[in-house]
Amino acid sequence: MDAATNPVETETEPTDRQALLLMLSYVEAECRRLGALEAARHAAMAAGLLPELALQPAAPAPRRPRSLRLH
Repeated sequence: MDAATNPVETETEPTDRQALLLMLSYVEAECRRLGALEAARHAAMAAGLLPELALQPAAPAPRRPRSLRLH
């Protein structure tokens, strides 16, 4: 489904990415704490591979007619 037709999907993608980054940073820290340096390195690499998401509005804001007065 296209993101432009489903605004809920667009709103959750940045949140999902942030949640994944948080989990991976926790996994990395716990691996380091336990002495599993190779596993910590892999968790850090996985976090680095997450794609950047461009924050774009789902639909352009409606324009007000020029004839409409604000006051």
